[in-house]
Amino acid sequence: MGFSNRQSGVFLVLAAAMLWGTSGTAQRFAPGGYDPLVIGALRLLVGGAALLCLAVWRRELGHFHDWNWPQVLGAALCISSYQLCFFAGVHLTGVAVGTMVAIGCAPVLSGFFGHFLFGERLRPRWWLATLLAVTGCTLLGLGSAALHVNIWGILLALGAGLVYAAYNFFLKALLARHPPTAVVAVASGGGALLLLPVLWRCDPLWLLQWRSVAVALYLGLVTLALSYWLLARGLRGLPASTVVTLGLAEPVTATLLGLVVLGERLHGLSAAGIVLVFAGLLVLAAPLPRRGAGQGRIGGREET
Repeated sequence: MGFSNRQSGVFLVLAAAMLWGTSGTAQRFAPGGYDPLVIGALRLLVGGAALLCLAVWRRELGHFHDWNWPQVLGAALCISSYQLCFFAGVHLTGVAVGTMVAIGCAPVLSGFFGHFLFGERLRPRWWLATLLAVTGCTLLGLGSAALHVNIWGILLALGAGLVYAAYNFFLKALLARHPPTAVVAVASGGGALLLLPVLWRCDPLWLLQWRSVAVALYLGLVTLALSYWLLARGLRGLPASTVVTLGLAEPVTATLLGLVVLGERLHGLSAAGIVLVFAGLLVLAAPLPRRGAGQGRIGGREET
């Protein structure tokens, strides 16, 4: 039995989120003394360049006048701003609180964006899944480390969640007229150009080490190029609000990798958080009940 477009979209987005979840573990293999902002800029540069080469090779970019450039600029600003806001927020308020705020607020913000700006209907399934997953993400943060709260770090983390939610809507709008590879290539390439000044902070001696090159290539090619390509394909069959909630598989993946690869310990709150996030994802991944040809849409609006 084949998968519906919705189920295929769910699996594609979950795969993307799991790849994002490997980013933190990958950075642990970088040589000491790296700058997180430089890592973010390198990730966008490598991933954006790879996607642009693929889009050119497949002749999917089209003509200049085919693109809605305000939407492209919006997507590029969002993906570049996310790198800066997230890493700066984590630096000021700690990994636990920064990640908890940034990733936890994104589904709620996305749901309100989708409902009030784009007419997406928020079904009870979405509310339940989001409540479970956000609560689970909060428990993951509370159980991972000693908490340190910094108001500016919290505001930056909220900004990261905001621009991540907005990025998905810009991406979805562009996907209505362009192939996934072309869309993520243009958005990521534009974001990389905006972050080029950050690379002036990079120590050339650090960058020339083979472990630095390996980490930059993995982060760019796998956790950005491949993951955002999967995300874009998944967005074609799902509302953006659902996609952002499914992205909460990222912290679960990061936690599990910390246990298996880095030998970290699992606290009781973190274990409960993993269970709740999985429960929320299962609620979203379950097939919609059959209701005829109009399934998944009401009055021309997407259902979450």
